Amino acid sequence: MSRIDELIAELCPDGVPYRELGDVASYSNSRIGADAVDSETFVGVDNLRPNQGGRTPSGHVPTVGNLTEYRAGDVLIGNIRPYLKKIWLATNRGGCSGDVLAVRIREPFSSAIMPEFLYRLLSAEAFFAYDMQHAKGAKMPRGNKPMILKYRIPVPPLEVQREIVRILDLFTTLEAELEAELEARRRQYAHYRDSLLTFPEGGVRWIPMGEVGSIFGGLTGKSKQDFSEGNARFISYVNVLNNVAVNVAANDFVRVEASERQRALRRGDILFTGSSETPNEVGMSAVVTADVREPLYLNSFCIGYRLHQADLLEPDFAKHLFRSAGMRSQIIRTASGVTRFNVSKSRLAKVLVPVPGLDEQRRIANILDKFDALVNDLSVGLPAELAARRTQYEYYRDRLLTFREAVA
Repeated sequence: MSRIDELIAELCPDGVPYRELGDVASYSNSRIGADAVDSETFVGVDNLRPNQGGRTPSGHVPTVGNLTEYRAGDVLIGNIRPYLKKIWLATNRGGCSGDVLAVRIREPFSSAIMPEFLYRLLSAEAFFAYDMQHAKGAKMPRGNKPMILKYRIPVPPLEVQREIVRILDLFTTLEAELEAELEARRRQYAHYRDSLLTFPEGGVRWIPMGEVGSIFGGLTGKSKQDFSEGNARFISYVNVLNNVAVNVAANDFVRVEASERQRALRRGDILFTGSSETPNEVGMSAVVTADVREPLYLNSFCIGYRLHQADLLEPDFAKHLFRSAGMRSQIIRTASGVTRFNVSKSRLAKVLVPVPGLDEQRRIANILDKFDALVNDLSVGLPAELAARRTQYEYYRDRLLTFREAVA
Protein backbone atom coordinates (compact mmCIF):
# COMPACT_ATOMS: atom_id res chain seq x y z
CA MET A 1 0.00 0.00 0.00
CA SER A 2 1.41 3.39 -0.98
CA ARG A 3 1.86 6.25 1.44
CA ILE A 4 -1.17 8.02 -0.04
CA ASP A 5 -3.32 4.91 0.30
CA GLU A 6 -2.22 4.68 3.92
CA LEU A 7 -3.12 8.32 4.55
CA ILE A 8 -6.53 7.94 2.92
CA ALA A 9 -7.26 4.78 4.88
CA GLU A 10 -6.29 6.55 8.07
CA LEU A 11 -7.71 10.04 7.56
CA CYS A 12 -10.68 9.65 5.21
CA PRO A 13 -11.71 5.98 5.04
CA ASP A 14 -15.29 6.89 4.12
CA GLY A 15 -14.33 9.06 1.16
CA VAL A 16 -13.36 12.68 0.48
CA PRO A 17 -15.72 15.65 0.50
CA TYR A 18 -16.27 17.44 -2.82
CA ARG A 19 -17.12 21.12 -3.07
CA GLU A 20 -17.86 23.57 -5.83
CA LEU A 21 -14.81 25.69 -6.61
CA GLY A 22 -16.79 28.80 -5.65
CA ASP A 23 -17.26 27.44 -2.13
CA VAL A 24 -13.52 27.41 -1.45
CA ALA A 25 -12.20 30.10 -3.81
CA SER A 26 -13.26 33.27 -5.60
CA TYR A 27 -11.99 35.60 -8.27
CA SER A 28 -9.70 38.35 -7.05
CA ASN A 29 -11.62 41.57 -6.39
CA SER A 30 -8.61 43.64 -5.36
CA ARG A 31 -6.96 46.18 -7.66
CA ILE A 32 -3.44 47.37 -8.36
CA GLY A 33 -2.28 50.41 -10.31
CA ALA A 34 -0.66 49.90 -13.72
CA ASP A 35 2.25 52.04 -12.49
CA ALA A 36 3.01 49.35 -9.89
CA VAL A 37 3.65 46.51 -12.38
CA ASP A 38 6.37 45.73 -14.89
CA SER A 39 7.21 42.98 -17.38
CA GLU A 40 7.85 40.53 -14.53
CA THR A 41 4.68 41.25 -12.57
CA PHE A 42 2.07 41.91 -15.27
CA VAL A 43 0.26 38.85 -16.62
CA GLY A 44 -1.83 38.97 -19.77
CA VAL A 45 -3.12 36.10 -21.88
CA ASP A 46 -0.21 36.69 -24.25
CA ASN A 47 2.46 35.82 -21.71
CA LEU A 48 0.74 32.76 -20.29
CA ARG A 49 2.19 29.79 -22.14
CA PRO A 50 -0.08 27.08 -23.62
CA ASN A 51 -0.36 23.55 -22.25
CA GLN A 52 0.26 24.37 -18.59
CA GLY A 53 3.56 25.99 -19.55
CA GLY A 54 3.50 28.73 -16.90
CA ARG A 55 4.32 32.32 -17.81
CA THR A 56 6.96 34.39 -19.56
CA PRO A 57 7.83 38.08 -19.05
CA SER A 58 5.32 40.37 -20.70
CA GLY A 59 6.30 42.42 -23.72
CA HIS A 60 3.28 44.70 -23.42
CA VAL A 61 2.75 46.28 -20.00
CA PRO A 62 -0.12 48.75 -19.46
CA THR A 63 0.93 52.17 -18.22
CA VAL A 64 -2.35 53.70 -17.03
CA GLY A 65 -5.43 52.63 -15.09
CA ASN A 66 -6.04 49.88 -12.56
CA LEU A 67 -5.65 46.14 -13.01
CA THR A 68 -6.91 43.06 -11.24
CA GLU A 69 -4.41 42.29 -8.48
CA TYR A 70 -3.07 38.79 -8.03
CA ARG A 71 -1.06 37.51 -5.08
CA ALA A 72 1.36 34.66 -4.45
CA GLY A 73 -0.69 31.47 -4.27
CA ASP A 74 -3.41 32.64 -6.67
CA VAL A 75 -4.09 30.41 -9.67
CA LEU A 76 -4.12 32.45 -12.90
CA ILE A 77 -6.10 31.03 -15.83
CA GLY A 78 -6.24 32.36 -19.38
CA ASN A 79 -9.93 32.87 -20.09
CA ILE A 80 -9.69 33.16 -23.89
CA ARG A 81 -9.58 29.90 -25.83
CA PRO A 82 -9.61 27.56 -22.82
CA TYR A 83 -8.37 24.75 -25.09
CA LEU A 84 -4.93 26.40 -25.02
CA LYS A 85 -4.73 25.38 -21.32
CA LYS A 86 -2.97 28.51 -20.07
CA ILE A 87 -2.51 28.41 -16.30
CA TRP A 88 0.07 29.53 -13.74
CA LEU A 89 0.46 29.34 -9.95
CA ALA A 90 1.50 32.85 -8.94
CA THR A 91 4.73 33.17 -7.00
CA ASN A 92 4.56 36.94 -6.48
CA ARG A 93 2.18 39.89 -6.31
CA GLY A 94 1.24 41.72 -9.48
CA GLY A 95 -1.54 42.69 -11.86
CA CYS A 96 -3.34 40.85 -14.64
CA SER A 97 -5.55 41.73 -17.59
CA GLY A 98 -9.28 41.22 -17.65
CA ASP A 99 -8.84 38.12 -19.81
CA VAL A 100 -6.94 36.37 -17.02
CA LEU A 101 -8.84 34.91 -14.07
CA ALA A 102 -7.08 35.18 -10.71
CA VAL A 103 -8.56 32.41 -8.56
CA ARG A 104 -7.88 32.96 -4.86
CA ILE A 105 -8.59 30.60 -1.98
CA ARG A 106 -11.13 32.08 0.41
CA GLU A 107 -9.85 32.96 3.88
CA PRO A 108 -11.97 30.35 5.72
CA PHE A 109 -10.37 27.63 3.56
CA SER A 110 -6.78 28.91 3.56
CA SER A 111 -5.90 26.27 6.16
CA ALA A 112 -7.89 23.51 4.44
CA ILE A 113 -6.57 23.56 0.88
CA MET A 114 -3.06 24.17 -0.45
CA PRO A 115 -2.60 26.56 -3.40
CA GLU A 116 -0.28 23.98 -4.98
CA PHE A 117 -2.99 21.34 -4.70
CA LEU A 118 -5.67 23.62 -6.15
CA TYR A 119 -3.31 24.44 -9.02
CA ARG A 120 -2.89 20.73 -9.78
CA LEU A 121 -6.65 20.23 -9.78
CA LEU A 122 -7.19 23.12 -12.20
CA SER A 123 -4.28 22.02 -14.43
CA ALA A 124 -5.89 18.63 -15.05
CA GLU A 125 -7.46 17.76 -18.39
CA ALA A 126 -10.81 17.28 -16.67
CA PHE A 127 -10.98 20.96 -15.71
CA PHE A 128 -10.10 22.26 -19.18
CA ALA A 129 -12.64 19.87 -20.76
CA TYR A 130 -15.27 21.24 -18.36
CA ASP A 131 -14.18 24.82 -19.11
CA MET A 132 -14.53 24.29 -22.87
CA GLN A 133 -17.87 22.52 -22.44
CA HIS A 134 -19.31 25.65 -20.84
CA ALA A 135 -17.34 28.24 -22.82
CA LYS A 136 -19.22 31.00 -24.63
CA GLY A 137 -18.69 31.75 -28.31
CA ALA A 138 -17.66 29.53 -31.22
CA LYS A 139 -15.09 31.73 -32.96
CA MET A 140 -13.38 33.12 -29.86
CA PRO A 141 -14.52 30.93 -26.95
CA ARG A 142 -14.24 32.40 -23.46
CA GLY A 143 -14.57 30.57 -20.21
CA ASN A 144 -17.93 31.01 -18.46
CA LYS A 145 -16.90 32.60 -15.16
CA PRO A 146 -19.99 31.59 -13.13
CA MET A 147 -19.81 28.01 -14.42
CA ILE A 148 -16.10 27.74 -13.64
CA LEU A 149 -16.94 28.41 -10.00
CA LYS A 150 -19.40 25.51 -10.12
CA TYR A 151 -16.65 23.05 -11.04
CA ARG A 152 -16.53 20.40 -8.31
CA ILE A 153 -13.21 19.60 -6.66
CA PRO A 154 -12.16 17.13 -3.98
CA VAL A 155 -10.85 18.54 -0.69
CA PRO A 156 -8.90 15.73 1.04
CA PRO A 157 -7.02 16.26 4.33
CA LEU A 158 -3.91 18.45 4.12
CA GLU A 159 -1.60 15.50 4.73
CA VAL A 160 -2.98 13.81 1.59
CA GLN A 161 -2.67 17.05 -0.40
CA ARG A 162 0.97 17.50 0.63
CA GLU A 163 1.91 13.96 -0.40
CA ILE A 164 0.20 14.31 -3.78
CA VAL A 165 1.91 17.65 -4.44
CA ARG A 166 5.27 16.16 -3.42
CA ILE A 167 4.91 13.25 -5.85
CA LEU A 168 3.72 15.41 -8.76
CA ASP A 169 6.54 17.90 -8.12
CA LEU A 170 9.05 15.06 -8.62
CA PHE A 171 7.52 14.32 -12.01
CA THR A 172 7.60 17.95 -13.09
CA THR A 173 11.22 18.36 -11.98
CA LEU A 174 12.29 15.40 -14.11
CA GLU A 175 10.23 16.69 -17.01
CA ALA A 176 11.80 20.15 -16.71
CA GLU A 177 15.29 18.67 -16.94
CA LEU A 178 14.39 16.80 -20.13
CA GLU A 179 12.67 19.88 -21.55
CA ALA A 180 15.78 22.01 -20.94
CA GLU A 181 17.97 19.52 -22.83
CA LEU A 182 15.45 19.30 -25.65
CA GLU A 183 15.21 23.10 -25.85
CA ALA A 184 18.99 23.26 -26.38
CA ARG A 185 18.61 20.90 -29.33
CA ARG A 186 15.74 22.99 -30.72
CA ARG A 187 17.95 26.05 -30.68
CA GLN A 188 20.60 24.10 -32.56
CA TYR A 189 18.01 23.01 -35.14
CA ALA A 190 16.80 26.62 -35.54
CA HIS A 191 20.39 27.75 -36.14
CA TYR A 192 20.94 25.21 -38.93
CA ARG A 193 17.50 25.87 -40.41
CA ASP A 194 18.08 29.62 -40.58
CA SER A 195 21.56 29.10 -42.02
CA LEU A 196 20.29 26.80 -44.79
CA LEU A 197 17.36 29.10 -45.57
CA THR A 198 19.42 32.30 -45.81
CA PHE A 199 20.13 32.79 -49.50
CA PRO A 200 22.82 35.07 -50.97
CA GLU A 201 21.62 38.18 -52.75
CA GLY A 202 20.90 37.33 -56.36
CA GLY A 203 21.24 33.62 -55.65
CA VAL A 204 17.52 32.82 -55.95
CA ARG A 205 14.30 34.44 -57.13
CA TRP A 206 12.30 36.35 -54.51
CA ILE A 207 8.60 36.60 -55.42
CA PRO A 208 5.71 38.34 -53.61
CA MET A 209 3.25 35.75 -52.30
CA GLY A 210 0.33 37.51 -53.99
CA GLU A 211 1.87 37.11 -57.44
CA VAL A 212 2.18 33.32 -57.32
CA GLY A 213 -0.71 32.28 -55.10
CA SER A 214 -4.04 33.20 -53.53
CA ILE A 215 -4.85 33.93 -49.90
CA PHE A 216 -8.10 32.62 -48.43
CA GLY A 217 -9.98 32.45 -45.14
CA GLY A 218 -11.18 29.53 -43.10
CA LEU A 219 -14.64 28.31 -42.10
CA THR A 220 -17.44 30.87 -42.04
CA GLY A 221 -20.91 30.95 -40.52
CA LYS A 222 -20.29 28.20 -37.96
CA SER A 223 -22.03 27.97 -34.59
CA LYS A 224 -20.97 26.13 -31.46
CA GLN A 225 -23.44 23.37 -32.32
CA ASP A 226 -21.73 22.78 -35.67
CA PHE A 227 -18.58 21.76 -33.80
CA SER A 228 -20.41 19.41 -31.44
CA GLU A 229 -22.21 17.63 -34.30
CA GLY A 230 -19.40 17.52 -36.84
CA ASN A 231 -19.26 15.34 -39.96
CA ALA A 232 -15.99 16.60 -41.49
CA ARG A 233 -12.46 17.14 -40.22
CA PHE A 234 -10.99 20.60 -39.83
CA ILE A 235 -7.52 21.89 -38.99
CA SER A 236 -7.68 23.69 -35.65
CA TYR A 237 -5.78 26.82 -34.63
CA VAL A 238 -3.66 24.73 -32.23
CA ASN A 239 -2.86 22.25 -35.00
CA VAL A 240 -1.37 25.09 -37.06
CA LEU A 241 0.35 26.75 -34.11
CA ASN A 242 2.08 23.60 -32.84
CA ASN A 243 3.13 21.87 -36.07
CA VAL A 244 5.24 22.69 -39.11
CA ALA A 245 3.29 20.00 -40.98
CA VAL A 246 -0.36 19.86 -39.95
CA ASN A 247 -1.83 16.62 -38.65
CA VAL A 248 -4.50 15.93 -41.27
CA ALA A 249 -5.88 13.02 -39.24
CA ALA A 250 -6.54 15.08 -36.09
CA ASN A 251 -9.89 14.40 -34.45
CA ASP A 252 -11.39 17.88 -34.84
CA PHE A 253 -14.78 17.84 -36.51
CA VAL A 254 -17.29 20.39 -37.82
CA ARG A 255 -20.62 20.04 -39.58
CA VAL A 256 -20.44 21.09 -43.23
CA GLU A 257 -23.45 20.68 -45.50
CA ALA A 258 -23.01 19.78 -49.16
CA SER A 259 -24.66 23.06 -50.16
CA GLU A 260 -22.10 25.20 -48.30
CA ARG A 261 -19.34 27.00 -50.17
CA GLN A 262 -16.47 26.17 -47.83
CA ARG A 263 -12.97 25.79 -49.30
CA ALA A 264 -11.48 22.35 -48.73
CA LEU A 265 -7.73 22.04 -48.17
CA ARG A 266 -5.29 20.07 -50.28
CA ARG A 267 -1.64 19.04 -50.24
CA GLY A 268 0.70 22.02 -50.55
CA ASP A 269 -1.60 24.56 -48.88
CA ILE A 270 0.27 26.81 -46.43
CA LEU A 271 -1.68 27.83 -43.33
CA PHE A 272 -1.07 30.72 -40.94
CA THR A 273 -2.47 31.66 -37.54
CA GLY A 274 -4.38 34.82 -38.40
CA SER A 275 -4.62 36.31 -34.92
CA SER A 276 -2.88 36.06 -31.59
CA GLU A 277 -2.54 37.69 -28.19
CA THR A 278 1.16 38.18 -28.90
CA PRO A 279 2.99 39.27 -32.07
CA ASN A 280 5.49 36.42 -31.66
CA GLU A 281 2.75 33.84 -32.27
CA VAL A 282 0.86 35.63 -35.04
CA GLY A 283 1.28 34.26 -38.54
CA MET A 284 2.78 30.97 -37.36
CA SER A 285 2.76 28.60 -40.32
CA ALA A 286 2.04 24.96 -40.99
CA VAL A 287 1.89 23.17 -44.32
CA VAL A 288 -0.37 20.40 -45.60
CA THR A 289 2.36 17.95 -46.58
CA ALA A 290 0.21 14.79 -46.75
CA ASP A 291 -2.31 13.82 -49.40
CA VAL A 292 -5.84 14.79 -48.36
CA ARG A 293 -8.20 11.91 -49.09
CA GLU A 294 -11.41 13.34 -47.62
CA PRO A 295 -12.81 16.88 -47.23
CA LEU A 296 -10.64 18.89 -44.82
CA TYR A 297 -11.30 22.48 -43.76
CA LEU A 298 -9.48 25.33 -42.03
CA ASN A 299 -10.65 26.98 -38.82
CA SER A 300 -11.88 30.57 -38.95
CA PHE A 301 -8.95 32.05 -37.01
CA CYS A 302 -6.36 30.98 -39.57
CA ILE A 303 -5.48 32.08 -43.09
CA GLY A 304 -4.73 29.77 -46.00
CA TYR A 305 -2.41 30.28 -48.97
CA ARG A 306 -2.47 28.23 -52.17
CA LEU A 307 0.10 28.42 -54.95
CA HIS A 308 -1.18 28.86 -58.50
CA GLN A 309 1.59 26.51 -59.65
CA ALA A 310 1.60 23.61 -57.20
CA ASP A 311 5.20 22.55 -57.84
CA LEU A 312 6.72 25.99 -57.26
CA LEU A 313 7.48 25.08 -53.64
CA GLU A 314 7.93 21.57 -52.31
CA PRO A 315 5.59 21.21 -49.28
CA ASP A 316 8.37 19.68 -47.18
CA PHE A 317 10.58 22.65 -48.04
CA ALA A 318 7.83 25.20 -47.39
CA LYS A 319 7.12 23.83 -43.91
CA HIS A 320 10.66 24.78 -42.82
CA LEU A 321 10.92 27.93 -44.92
CA PHE A 322 7.96 29.78 -43.45
CA ARG A 323 9.14 29.08 -39.89
CA SER A 324 12.65 30.42 -40.57
CA ALA A 325 13.80 33.65 -38.91
CA GLY A 326 13.92 35.59 -42.18
CA MET A 327 10.36 34.70 -43.18
CA ARG A 328 9.02 35.12 -39.62
CA SER A 329 10.36 38.68 -39.47
CA GLN A 330 8.46 39.52 -42.66
CA ILE A 331 5.25 37.79 -41.56
CA ILE A 332 5.19 39.42 -38.12
CA ARG A 333 5.30 42.83 -39.83
CA THR A 334 2.05 42.01 -41.61
CA ALA A 335 0.18 42.09 -38.27
CA SER A 336 -1.11 45.04 -36.33
CA GLY A 337 -2.86 45.52 -33.00
CA VAL A 338 -2.42 46.53 -29.38
CA THR A 339 -4.00 43.90 -27.12
CA ARG A 340 -4.62 41.52 -30.02
CA PHE A 341 -2.67 41.16 -33.25
CA ASN A 342 -4.19 40.30 -36.63
CA VAL A 343 -2.50 39.49 -39.91
CA SER A 344 -3.39 41.76 -42.82
CA LYS A 345 -4.06 39.67 -45.93
CA SER A 346 -3.06 42.56 -48.18
CA ARG A 347 0.31 42.89 -46.41
CA LEU A 348 0.77 39.11 -46.37
CA ALA A 349 0.41 39.16 -50.17
CA LYS A 350 3.50 41.40 -50.34
CA VAL A 351 5.76 39.05 -48.33
CA LEU A 352 8.71 37.99 -50.48
CA VAL A 353 9.37 34.25 -50.82
CA PRO A 354 12.72 32.81 -51.97
CA VAL A 355 12.29 30.14 -54.64
CA PRO A 356 15.41 28.03 -55.21
CA GLY A 357 15.36 25.16 -57.70
CA LEU A 358 13.36 22.07 -56.82
CA ASP A 359 16.46 19.91 -56.41
CA GLU A 360 17.88 22.43 -53.92
CA GLN A 361 14.55 22.57 -52.10
CA ARG A 362 14.52 18.80 -51.73
CA ARG A 363 18.14 18.76 -50.52
CA ILE A 364 17.43 21.38 -47.84
CA ALA A 365 14.17 19.69 -46.81
CA ASN A 366 15.92 16.34 -46.44
CA ILE A 367 18.60 17.81 -44.14
CA LEU A 368 16.12 19.74 -42.02
CA ASP A 369 13.72 16.80 -41.74
CA LYS A 370 16.51 14.82 -40.08
CA PHE A 371 17.24 17.64 -37.62
CA ASP A 372 13.53 18.13 -36.98
CA ALA A 373 13.10 14.44 -36.14
CA LEU A 374 15.76 14.73 -33.44
CA VAL A 375 13.79 17.43 -31.61
CA ASN A 376 10.16 16.67 -32.49
CA ASP A 377 9.72 13.00 -33.45
CA LEU A 378 7.77 11.51 -30.55
CA SER A 379 8.86 7.99 -31.50
CA VAL A 380 12.61 8.39 -30.93
CA GLY A 381 15.19 9.95 -28.61
CA LEU A 382 14.56 12.80 -26.22
CA PRO A 383 11.13 13.71 -27.62
CA ALA A 384 9.98 10.13 -27.08
CA GLU A 385 11.36 10.11 -23.54
CA LEU A 386 9.74 13.45 -22.75
CA ALA A 387 6.40 12.32 -24.23
CA ALA A 388 6.55 9.13 -22.16
CA ARG A 389 7.33 11.14 -19.04
CA ARG A 390 4.39 13.48 -19.68
CA THR A 391 2.06 10.55 -20.29
CA GLN A 392 3.23 8.99 -17.05
CA TYR A 393 2.75 12.28 -15.20
CA GLU A 394 -0.76 12.76 -16.59
CA TYR A 395 -1.69 9.20 -15.65
CA TYR A 396 -0.52 9.58 -12.06
CA ARG A 397 -1.92 13.11 -11.77
CA ASP A 398 -5.38 11.97 -12.85
CA ARG A 399 -5.19 8.90 -10.63
CA LEU A 400 -3.91 10.81 -7.59
CA LEU A 401 -6.55 13.52 -7.97
CA THR A 402 -9.48 11.09 -8.22
CA PHE A 403 -11.12 10.21 -4.92
CA ARG A 404 -14.16 8.32 -3.76
CA GLU A 405 -16.66 10.95 -2.74
CA ALA A 406 -17.85 10.90 0.85
CA VAL A 407 -21.58 10.43 1.30
CA ALA A 408 -23.09 13.50 2.92
